Amino acid sequence: MSFRPVTGVVIAALASVVGRPVRAHVDYVTDPEAETMDAVAFLVDVLADPFNAAVFLVSGLAITVGIGAYLWVRPTVTDIVVLREKLASYGDLVPWMLRLAVGLPLIGAGFEGYLFAPTVTFNVGANPLLRVLFIGLGFFILFGLATRIAATVGLVTYAWAFVTEPSVVLAVEYVPIFLALFVLGGGRPSADDMLLEVASTDGSIYGRIDPVHLLKAYLDSRTRPLRLYVPVILRVGMGASFIYLGLIQKLAQPSSGLAVIEKYDLTAVVPVDPGLWVVGAGVSEIAVGVALIAGFFTRGAAATSFVLFTVTLFGLPDDPVLAHVALFGMASAVFTLGAGPLSFDRWFGRPAVGEDESVIPAD
Repeated sequence: MSFRPVTGVVIAALASVVGRPVRAHVDYVTDPEAETMDAVAFLVDVLADPFNAAVFLVSGLAITVGIGAYLWVRPTVTDIVVLREKLASYGDLVPWMLRLAVGLPLIGAGFEGYLFAPTVTFNVGANPLLRVLFIGLGFFILFGLATRIAATVGLVTYAWAFVTEPSVVLAVEYVPIFLALFVLGGGRPSADDMLLEVASTDGSIYGRIDPVHLLKAYLDSRTRPLRLYVPVILRVGMGASFIYLGLIQKLAQPSSGLAVIEKYDLTAVVPVDPGLWVVGAGVSEIAVGVALIAGFFTRGAAATSFVLFTVTLFGLPDDPVLAHVALFGMASAVFTLGAGPLSFDRWFGRPAVGEDESVIPAD
């Protein structure tokens, strides 16, 4: 390194956080055929630099102290208590968030001709049924019509796509959202909710000819006990996505990350070694993923993710927007719901009002 002023050290210490816009699916903005590198040798070489090692040590210590301080004062800060309780009151809107999060990109996938991930394309002319399937699924989920059936079809379609083309794992965020929608149904506002109200009213003509509302009522009652675990499904799914992106797309394939840095001249934004950008991004994503899976500092991790997705869209102009809509929706839902059960936050924290029994109200 030719620069070592104090201001440079401060900027570099933030690289592991600011550098995470590199977290974008690098396959979307780089050549997937880029030259491969020895990942272990690359990691050792980057951290062998005393300056880089110091940055990791100092920034890691600072983040650890910051989280510890927050956990210490959290129960006494009125603003945080009120915010958490207000967020918990938005639980009934989560199905709507998730429907928007997958409905819009599914429609886009159908029109553009790709399977969930923009890098997995198909010949639209040769596969018109796939186009109809994706567009149809998108509109059904977006409107909240036969939501559980559409979510099930979506899961089956994703499983088929994964077997056909494993690289569709880039869009693994669809899986937890489909699972959550199967448990929750369409929620409100939704076509399912409207039609159920009409069909359930005495004297309804529609109720006499539509037996589907009976199926919805049955599934609502059967899935009600599972609603408590929707936050677990979402945060674990989101955490797995982060770990995949950090471990597989960054640390295991450093050449792709370096290509992103070179393409967008990111060292001009934060003047540090390109290798530090890549390693910092990968380690940070893995840390966020582990925190989400463990349910540790969950809302903080979700909020950080949301900010990073936003910065990514502005920082990497040719990164496809629709590829991130599902992640935006999932981050919003996790931020709203918190960690839920089976989490560090629940075992060692204090649930907000509305989080302790029924996370999401029944329809």
